[in-house]
Amino acid sequence: MMNVIGYGVVGSGYFGAELARIMNTKQGAQIKAVYDPDHGKTVAKELDCEAEDSLEALVSRSGIQAVIVATPNYLHKEPVIAAARHGLHVFCEKPIALNYGDCREMVDTCRENHVIFMAGHVMNFFRGVRKAKELIGQGTIGEILYCHAARNAWEGTGASETWKKTREKSGGHLCHHIHELDCIRFLMGGCPETVTMEGGNAAHRDEEFGDEDDMLLITMEYPGGQYAVLEYGSAFRWQEHYLLIQGTRGAIKIDMCNCGMTLKAGDREEHDLVHRTQEEDDDRTRIYKETERDNGNQFGRPGRKPFLWLQGIMDEEMEFLNGVLHGEKATEEFMPLLTGEAARNSIATADACTLSLNENRKVRLSEIIDR
Repeated sequence: MMNVIGYGVVGSGYFGAELARIMNTKQGAQIKAVYDPDHGKTVAKELDCEAEDSLEALVSRSGIQAVIVATPNYLHKEPVIAAARHGLHVFCEKPIALNYGDCREMVDTCRENHVIFMAGHVMNFFRGVRKAKELIGQGTIGEILYCHAARNAWEGTGASETWKKTREKSGGHLCHHIHELDCIRFLMGGCPETVTMEGGNAAHRDEEFGDEDDMLLITMEYPGGQYAVLEYGSAFRWQEHYLLIQGTRGAIKIDMCNCGMTLKAGDREEHDLVHRTQEEDDDRTRIYKETERDNGNQFGRPGRKPFLWLQGIMDEEMEFLNGVLHGEKATEEFMPLLTGEAARNSIATADACTLSLNENRKVRLSEIIDR
């Protein structure tokens, strides 16, 4: 018989509620309680668990061994630290915090209390990303020379609909959509040495659009002459969403718009899925081709179910976390995902990018990490 791990959930809106639903389907897992002043009672009723009236009540509750934190980005630090200090393992949605100092405190607290601190960086669970990592490890494309990520679209109004369009709460495009930056760090095997970021608010200057920058252009330089370029923003009429990895012997493209992965190496050309099934890939392609999407945005609202492809990678995350908490061994490359270190280093890179933009200069990552 597998021991049952009790989970608490802090933040049960669009994402938190779905993570809880998914975890409740896992063998040896049970959602015991939810804390969310706005949606907790509704979700607790659905999941047949308790709705706590405070964070302290949830983390102090008996029968809970782990906490899933899915509050808005700017509210992650307090529940992560509270859970860790009560000896509870933690899963926290990305970005784990909006600055390196908070990330470091969260990581240190979890380490001092000997608890797992897993960050919700879902691209680690894309089938296409895992395949790319495998091909890189096998030397199929040779040495990586260059990565290019683009996450561009045109977004309409909608600042009043969600906290995600307020920089102070979301961290802006760079933090809220940190997936590509983190994935490049994962594929390249570490953090860049220096970064440069340019951009600003090119096309969304009215209050109804929010206050985040809508065009960010990033260059990252790695030791040994490797480079990466990232484009983020909502001021792009020609939408693109992809990750391109160029090597000395070949290249890999992971395309999220026309969803699929392609390897080209000499005469060899192979195609694979980005997600678990063709149905999930087709679902993502369909979404990108739709013209009416929440006034130009894909906001997650409480009560709405995530897209099929997103449910798939959320399922992979919860399966992985529950397995680790039941004693399954993670591979070496996944270990930084279970300590918060990978997520912390991604925010260090984002902080260096922001400093570069503000001071109009190239910034060494050590300026952030060694403060």
